[in-house]
Amino acid sequence: MGTGEGLRRRLVSSGSPYEPEIGFSRAVAVGPHVFVSGTAPVMPDGAHPPADAYAQARRCLEIVEMALAEAGARLEDVVRTRLYLTRREDWKETARAHGEVFGTIRPASTFVVVSGLLDARWLVEIEAQAYVA
Repeated sequence: MGTGEGLRRRLVSSGSPYEPEIGFSRAVAVGPHVFVSGTAPVMPDGAHPPADAYAQARRCLEIVEMALAEAGARLEDVVRTRLYLTRREDWKETARAHGEVFGTIRPASTFVVVSGLLDARWLVEIEAQAYVA
């Protein structure tokens, strides 16, 4: 018996130019689970991302929230987040943005400092997992 057998798999796209090129979905919903891919501060119409980590994290979280909604989930359903930072010193500002969204929800969360992200302008990328009961 394969994994997810009998469960419907729904793919959610955000329209990112990277999705078809890399071969990924913004989110995948399988049964009660929703997995949101690493979400960078991609701006509409290819505009430059904000210069500061706080604003970038807020943009990432907006995109995450839209993907969750399209998959039938809410921020309140998020059980895990992962934040990837390119600069250790940005942790407080990204934590502030995360706390503004998830302060009462309090998912399991991990902050990881990495040497870089796909676009050198990105300071943060955020993943999320939700469980829709």
